[in-house]
This record gives sequence, structure tokens and C-alpha cells, in this order.
Amino acid sequence: MEMWMPLAVVLASYLVGSLSFAVIVSRLMGLNDPRSYGSKNPGATNVLRSGSKKAAILTLLLDACKGWLPVAGVLSWGGDHGLGPEVAALAGLAAFLGHLYPVFFGFAGGKGVATAVGVVLGVHGTLALATVMSFAIVLYFSRYVSLASMVAAVFAPVFYLFGDGVVWQASGQEVICLAVMALLLIWRHRENIQRLMAGTESRLGSKKA
Repeated sequence: MEMWMPLAVVLASYLVGSLSFAVIVSRLMGLNDPRSYGSKNPGATNVLRSGSKKAAILTLLLDACKGWLPVAGVLSWGGDHGLGPEVAALAGLAAFLGHLYPVFFGFAGGKGVATAVGVVLGVHGTLALATVMSFAIVLYFSRYVSLASMVAAVFAPVFYLFGDGVVWQASGQEVICLAVMALLLIWRHRENIQRLMAGTESRLGSKKA
């Protein structure tokens, strides 16, 4: 395997992750820049505040796809070029970092929830299902999207370890990448954590005064 190939894959994955679809979709649909209103976070949740559910859903799907594509691509076709799960894990992390710090948009990106789900889906569908279910359960009982997102992010590497030898053969690099994504996602939610501790975080379905 040529040494430049893993580097090229990781770089390409970062560039794909740097496509801020919240901004791109909003521009194409004639909506305001999501960085100019609400939480100013370029993500699907803030796009929803524009009043366009179609734009929010499209942003969510595209953000997830840009996390899934590099991982699934390497796992599906990388073997012919000597690229294994280790490179797939790094590609997924690179795409996630691209979403958080997009080179095309001044390194000011979103919180990475949808992209992280896409990466997890690329690793294994069952892992993604378990992670999304943990998100749904926490959201159902707490009504806090931020809390559910952080809990699910932490559970992803835990589920992956528990599934080793049963559903899949765990890779050390994949565990590390999933753990790093969880830590970064929590860091990006630090303001939400402060509001959760202060009791001022908005619940799903609640109306702001």
C-alpha cells in the first residue's frame, strides 16, 4: 500500500466533512444564513428555526451522509488498495472534525451530532441502531436533545466494545476514534451543559417565553 493513500483518504474525508450543509441548503433554498439567527449553530436544529422543515431534514440527512460516506467507502472498496478498518476509522473522525471545524466556512462549524451518527452507521448498522435507541430513550424521558445527544455519543464506544466478538470484531482504532468523537461532541455542547446545570436548557416541545 502506498503511504500517501491513507493520508489522501483522511484529507478527502475532512474536506467532505467541511461542507456545511446547513449553510449550503439555506442558501440554495433562499433562507437566512443559520449562523445569523437562533443559536447561530450551522446545524439542522438551528435550520429548523428558519421555519422550513424541508431544509432542516435535508440538512440532517446530508450531514449524516458526509459522516457515513468516508467510512462506508473505505470499508467497501478500500480493501483492494490495502485500506482497512483503521483507515476507515480515521476517515470518519476526519469527516467529523471537518464538520466541527470546516475549512470552507472559517472553521466555524456545528456540534456534529448528525455527522457522528453517520460515522457510527458506517462502522456498523447495529451499532448505529443501538446508539440511536439510547438517544431516543434519554430524549423520551428527559426531553433534552442536548443531553440525549451526549449520552448517545458516550454509549457508542461502549456498545462497540460490548459487541466485540459477538456482532463484530472490534478495532482499537475505531474505539479510540469513537471515544474522541464523544469527547469532542461533549465539548461542543459545553454551553448546553451549563444550561442543564442551571435548569435553563430548553426541553423538546417547550415554548420559549
